[in-house]
Amino acid sequence: MSSLINIKGSREGLRLQLDETVALGEILEALKSQLEGGSQFFNGAKVVVDVGERTLMGEDLAAVLDLMRHHGLQADALVSSSRESRTAARSAGLAARPVARAFSEVEERQEASFIQRTIRSGQVVRHQGHITILGDVNPGAEIIAGGSIVVWGRVRGTVHAGALGNREAVICAIDLLPTQIRIADLIAAHPTVLLNVGR
Repeated sequence: MSSLINIKGSREGLRLQLDETVALGEILEALKSQLEGGSQFFNGAKVVVDVGERTLMGEDLAAVLDLMRHHGLQADALVSSSRESRTAARSAGLAARPVARAFSEVEERQEASFIQRTIRSGQVVRHQGHITILGDVNPGAEIIAGGSIVVWGRVRGTVHAGALGNREAVICAIDLLPTQIRIADLIAAHPTVLLNVGR
C-alpha cells in the first residue's frame, strides 16, 4: 500500500486518508495505483475521505472525486481541518466534518468480521480486515477481505483474501471448491493451482 494513501476501517465504513504534505498530483497518482490494485475490493464501497490539513478547492476536490467514481467508489463525506475544503465538499454535495484523529482501538486493530449464516448466490460480503464465516458460501456468492478468510463450511462461490495487496493472507474452509479463489493479485479457478502458484 502506498505510504501516501492510508485505508482504515471505522464505524462509518472505509476511511481513506490522503497524505497532506505532498503535491496533489502525487496523491492522485498514488490513489489511482491503489484503486487499480484493489479494484474488486473497492467497487461499490462508500468511503469517508480524510484530507487532514490539506486545502482542496472545488476543482481539486472534483479531480479526487472523479478518480474515485471512475474506480467504483462513492465518497460519503470529507474530513478536513480546512474550512475551504469543507465548503468545497458541501458544494459538491458531500457531508463535511472537521478532523478528529481519535480512532477507537477496534478501528486500529481492524477487528475481524464474524458472520453466522450461509452466504447465498448474488450476495457480496466485503470487509477491510479478516472474515470468518460460520456457514456456507454458495455458488454465485462473493467474499472479499483485506485480510484472511476462514469458512467453517463449504465454499462454492468466489473468495478473495488479501484484496488490498496482502499476499500473506490465507483462505481456509472445511470444503474448498470455489468458482474462483484469489489472494492479492494471484488468481485460480481451483485451490490446488493457487497453492502451486504461491510457492
